[in-house]
Amino acid sequence: MSFTEELREVAEPIWAATMDHPMVEGIGDGTLAEERFREWVRQDYVYLIEYSRVFALGAAHAPDLERMSTFATLLDETLNTEMDLHRSYADDFGIGEAELAATEPNPTTRAYTDFLVRAGYEGFGETVAALLPCMWGFNETGRRLDERGRPDHEGYAEWIDTYAGEEFTELADWCRDLMDEVAADARPERRERFRELFVTSSRYEYMFWDAAYRSEGWPV
Repeated sequence: MSFTEELREVAEPIWAATMDHPMVEGIGDGTLAEERFREWVRQDYVYLIEYSRVFALGAAHAPDLERMSTFATLLDETLNTEMDLHRSYADDFGIGEAELAATEPNPTTRAYTDFLVRAGYEGFGETVAALLPCMWGFNETGRRLDERGRPDHEGYAEWIDTYAGEEFTELADWCRDLMDEVAADARPERRERFRELFVTSSRYEYMFWDAAYRSEGWPV
């Protein structure tokens, strides 16, 4: 069993709960109220900004030029391609650029992104372990929903197409392979830290869906 297979086994209850969440199920069958999805889109925009910082930290910690180049490319693509696509996608749901820019992170988004950035400062392997549930989890969610067939809702079908698609599948595969490579050279105590980060990030992935579904806000 590879290290990432071990991680996936440990996190299975969390990932199963994510797949069963009404937010995910509603995307899959097209019944999710659009306001809940719009909240997810707004929060994901804020998330992507901090996500980019983690790619920058990954490039800074990279042990060789090849990995440095890959993380630098991911940073560039996120900032200059994916963010533009996200703005266009948001516009399809009636969310303008000004509204996206004015989005205040909810408590879960703030906690999750702060966690990711902190992991990014720990080291290269820690960065990969914290990022992996997002890449791998979205790809697995998209592929599972894809197997059930497309919903009639065009926007939700597009979401499934994106994360079940070949390009995102290749990205998830790359991140898993990278985690296995890094873990192979790590001491037992560091591998345990990778497990801790992976499980915590998986929990935040679930909470991110749930916060959007509940339209989570600050209580005071």
